[in-house]
Amino acid sequence: MSSFFSSPTKVIGASIALRAVLLVYGAWQDAHSPIKYTDIDYLVFTDAARYVSRGASPYARDTYRYTPLLAWLLLPTTWDIPGFFSFGKALFALADVVAGWLIARVLVSAYGMSQPRALKYASVWLLNPMVANISTRGSSEGLLGVLVVGLLWAVLSRRVTLAGVILGLGVHFKIYPFIYGPAVLWWLDAERDGSATAAREKDEDENLLSKALNFLTPARIHLTLVALATFSALNVSMYILYGLPFAHHTYLHHLTRIDHRHNFSPYSTLLYLSAAGGARTAFESLAFIPQLLLAVVVIPLVLGKKSLAGTMLAQTFAFVTFNKVCTSQYFLWYLVFLPFYLPSSSLMKNPRKGVLVGLLWVVAQALWLQQGYNLEFLGLSSFVPGLFLASLFFFAVNVWILGIIVEDVGGVGTVSL
Repeated sequence: MSSFFSSPTKVIGASIALRAVLLVYGAWQDAHSPIKYTDIDYLVFTDAARYVSRGASPYARDTYRYTPLLAWLLLPTTWDIPGFFSFGKALFALADVVAGWLIARVLVSAYGMSQPRALKYASVWLLNPMVANISTRGSSEGLLGVLVVGLLWAVLSRRVTLAGVILGLGVHFKIYPFIYGPAVLWWLDAERDGSATAAREKDEDENLLSKALNFLTPARIHLTLVALATFSALNVSMYILYGLPFAHHTYLHHLTRIDHRHNFSPYSTLLYLSAAGGARTAFESLAFIPQLLLAVVVIPLVLGKKSLAGTMLAQTFAFVTFNKVCTSQYFLWYLVFLPFYLPSSSLMKNPRKGVLVGLLWVVAQALWLQQGYNLEFLGLSSFVPGLFLASLFFFAVNVWILGIIVEDVGGVGTVSL
């Protein structure tokens, strides 16, 4: 096994082979089973690409809630060439692999790991069957994985301009990466960007105004301006091309989104009742308050100086846990940070604790999926109490895990990267 992890070619090759097998199996299941392997979202993506190929708007496809860039990327799925309908799945799977390669690179360059050890931890993502399954079913989360790990690599490498471009692109592509902005800016202080002066380091009695001015370092200002410029340029371009439907479906829709199907969130039952009642309330928007307070304000301030990767993990975990919509695809948003967190975590130092955390996380999902199966396939009304209690249990487990992550990242022994 040690020889396996000593070879990047073997690890990357195995990750590609895993995804290739799943792609072939998925095609077989789609052709022979009433339960399809392909995610319904992939059909939405490819339908939108088909509209674009005909000169129409991707938003002509109902329920397309994404940037036009995604539909453009999937234009090859519209070509009348055998097998090209799965181009998007292959692209997303390849993005998974690229994200894993970047993880290994960061672990070596920024964390000082040996290549075999870095590949072992990177394999938590590269050889994870859940990650491979989601991408080969046609979920685009792998593309976000590349952008998020790319952002981490760029910041740790002090490539400020590149970090700003990636952050702006990531937020345009999918809103949630904006939560990393405060963490990156808080981490990128004068000592880390190299602009600290001896006088500034010795000035411990500076007033509030001086502290505020000192916060505005050249690197922070530069990154913010580049990120805003990238985000604005992309949005203005898309608005010129597609008008108000772009703004509504890509961004505004999510403020009042009601999605009670396949939703692990404890809000799911309330969303179901809201949808059934047909009345809009402020609930859909107010649900963001605890989520954003934790992910955007509290966690970056408390952990941001300790570990950038650890802070981003805690932010993402909190964002997904407290989100009013939580599906399996969202788990990939924080799983991509596990290779950076695990080496110094209490889950590795105390294997029993690690097994318990993993077991409870899986069992909580299984309980919810069992109730979901009763609803979706058996036609049983299981929203209350079944799904509601299962959602509360899953939420409680995740809050407990979030507490462990915050405690670990905030610990004295955490590597400050």
